[in-house]
Amino acid sequence: MNRRRPARSLICASAALCGLAAIACGANPARAQRTPDREVEPVEAIRAVAVAFVRSELPRTASVAEISAGALDDRLRLARCESPLAAEPAGGPSALARSMVAVSCATPVRWRIYVPVTVVRSEPVLVLRHAVARDTVLAPQDVTVETRRVTGFTTAWLSSPAELRGRAARRTLAAGTALTVDMLTADLIVHRGQEVTLVVDAAGIEVRAAGRALEDAAAGARIHVVNASSKKVVEGVVESADIVRVAD
Repeated sequence: MNRRRPARSLICASAALCGLAAIACGANPARAQRTPDREVEPVEAIRAVAVAFVRSELPRTASVAEISAGALDDRLRLARCESPLAAEPAGGPSALARSMVAVSCATPVRWRIYVPVTVVRSEPVLVLRHAVARDTVLAPQDVTVETRRVTGFTTAWLSSPAELRGRAARRTLAAGTALTVDMLTADLIVHRGQEVTLVVDAAGIEVRAAGRALEDAAAGARIHVVNASSKKVVEGVVESADIVRVAD
């Protein structure tokens, strides 16, 4: 009884489900599976290159507890590389615990494989003393500093109460939550009642005037400011801690 060979798309889908994505240029995958062992790039060598790349990307001050590469599907046999294996972030640096690293070969056969790498660090982080509701403005008394094992190598963990700077929670957070930048609203750099400089571009000439902020705002946000001379309320965009640019 003749059995139909599985469709190529199903083979690729099976590989993806196993946590592996590989692209071979100029090579037949079926032929690659019959490559003698001495001509196959060792899986452990590929994983080691991915780990070494992530380690090189970490700040020298980072306290790394563990870096590990995920398992690769050993059913795919990639041609041994004649040049050193190259590595780069897959789609850019990831802020997640598991980051994908693209390991590739240029000769004699071009191929690329994506390796998941997990980074665990031991870092001082800000931890909530109690639960907070969405839009709650956090203060130093709401947090404590603890050394914890945290995941990810680009995640922006907060480590000092000074970093709160009046930021508010974007969502409800439970007690014991280790805080990251994306959990909080943007840093407020202009505060209500603060003196600022209004800048207007009029016919190619920059005009400046003193003003007073009527609300808190982050960089890039629109804000209402009262002109100190005319007492007129205008709207502008926060450029820095003391500059608000107003459209002419």
